[in-house]
Amino acid sequence: MQLQYSSFWFNIGPMEPEPDLDRTLAALGDKTRRALLERLGDAEVRVTDLAAPFAMSLNSVSKHIRVLEAAGLVRRRRVGREHFLSLDRAPLAAVATWIEQQRDPWLTRLDDFAALLEAEQA
Repeated sequence: MQLQYSSFWFNIGPMEPEPDLDRTLAALGDKTRRALLERLGDAEVRVTDLAAPFAMSLNSVSKHIRVLEAAGLVRRRRVGREHFLSLDRAPLAAVATWIEQQRDPWLTRLDDFAALLEAEQA
């Protein structure tokens, strides 16, 4: 049996720039920032309370928070000298949508590949 390969399998084509998605994925790429997001959960939290369990300076935590804010994952509210942070889930939904869009074609490709392997073994 001769294998025939479709260009569909290998041709990804030009990708549209998605700066919002890129910023979100870059922000999520750091374990400290993911831990900060997990601590935010559904509640609004003071910056100092959010930073307390981390073994780093408040300044270092603030740098991570700024990356999360730039990605749209965190909202800040100021009351006097206090800063309160909350999680914005919209960028996470955009990432989940993108992942799902990538997942479906790959599952189809893997199913096709499995069928091809089974046909070769038969």
